[in-house]
Amino acid sequence: MRKHTLGPQGLINPKPVLLIGTIVDGVPNFMTAALGTLIDREPPMVGVSIRPGHHTYKGIRQNGAFSVNIPSTKMLYETDFCGIVTGKKEDKVIRCGFKLFYGKKKIAPMIQQCPVNLECTVKHEIVFKGHVFIIGKIEETYVSESCLTGGKFDETKIDLMVYISGITGGYRAYHELGPMLAKSHSIGKNLKKK
Repeated sequence: MRKHTLGPQGLINPKPVLLIGTIVDGVPNFMTAALGTLIDREPPMVGVSIRPGHHTYKGIRQNGAFSVNIPSTKMLYETDFCGIVTGKKEDKVIRCGFKLFYGKKKIAPMIQQCPVNLECTVKHEIVFKGHVFIIGKIEETYVSESCLTGGKFDETKIDLMVYISGITGGYRAYHELGPMLAKSHSIGKNLKKK
């Protein structure tokens, strides 16, 4: 298959859809983010890239804490709204009808309607030209009862959406995850030498 060069681009897709929460000047606020990932397991750490001019970044700096809320496909409109409207001009919690709760630290608002919520404290910031990569330690994880099977977390019950973007092509859209193809750490064994 012939390859074409497109120059340096970040064409890693799909990306997780996340709602990052914090308190800005005493008011809970959320923004949509697609540049986030788990970066360590012991202790559990998450990283998210945010533009320094974002209202949410101001709140993260004020409090040293944030939440990562993982929305389901049922929250499509609210999730997109949080990505296109600034909290400087609109109370997103009221507009979206979010029901909030707070965890152990009491300084990072979380959305009850999201199936998974991570309460995080800031541990590091790495400043780049366009974004700040914020590394947070996950202090506690909250999972909706509907996402449990036998009292344990069942990832298949989240009904996740992902974000796909083509940087130069202008394609930006939310997608549902499809059915499982195969179990990881297993199917590749078929290629091992016998």
